[in-house]
Amino acid sequence: MVRGGDEHVRGRDHELGRAVSRAQDGDEPGFETAYRLVQPGLLGYLRGLVGADAEDVASDAWLEIARDLHRFRGDGAGFRGWTATIARHRALDHLRKQKRRPLTALLEQDVLDLPGTADTVEEVMEAASTRWALSQIAGLPPDQAEAVLLRVVVGLDGPAAARVLRKRPGAVRTAAHRGLRRLAAQLTTAGRVTSAACVGPGSVKDEG
Repeated sequence: MVRGGDEHVRGRDHELGRAVSRAQDGDEPGFETAYRLVQPGLLGYLRGLVGADAEDVASDAWLEIARDLHRFRGDGAGFRGWTATIARHRALDHLRKQKRRPLTALLEQDVLDLPGTADTVEEVMEAASTRWALSQIAGLPPDQAEAVLLRVVVGLDGPAAARVLRKRPGAVRTAAHRGLRRLAAQLTTAGRVTSAACVGPGSVKDEG
């Protein structure tokens, strides 16, 4: 996600909404388009919950999505939230069977409501590669990690992420904001380290 990417997101969700509508009418290419648009973010989110088992859990989720597709009512953005909710339930079921905790299990039930900065997501993702950001998300506190995954990886807005997590929108907004601020600080530190390395020993031509 980059600054000024809201129009792209809206266009993508408009395409997704049309694809879902076609899929509900039995159009197989429509379902394939919906899968293509949703699966990367969904898989990234599940990796944050179940790690290496993400693809298996995603397959189970898509079986349920396909089975219950006729029940869905909403637009493209709503479909992302609906599929994320299904995927999260399948992930938690999977972890319960294995007697494991989610990698990003929510530990804080009541997070202090603080105003967030709308541009924080764009600032972080504009300056950092997606791969770098994903690698850093794993090191965030659990509540922040899952909120950031839903916002940045799945592409949900704050209220939609709150519905998936069954938490207050303000709490989820705060968790995401804190996580993104931490990512931004880490990005700044990484940039300083890189700059220092560029002028470190051996980087300056010997003029002697």
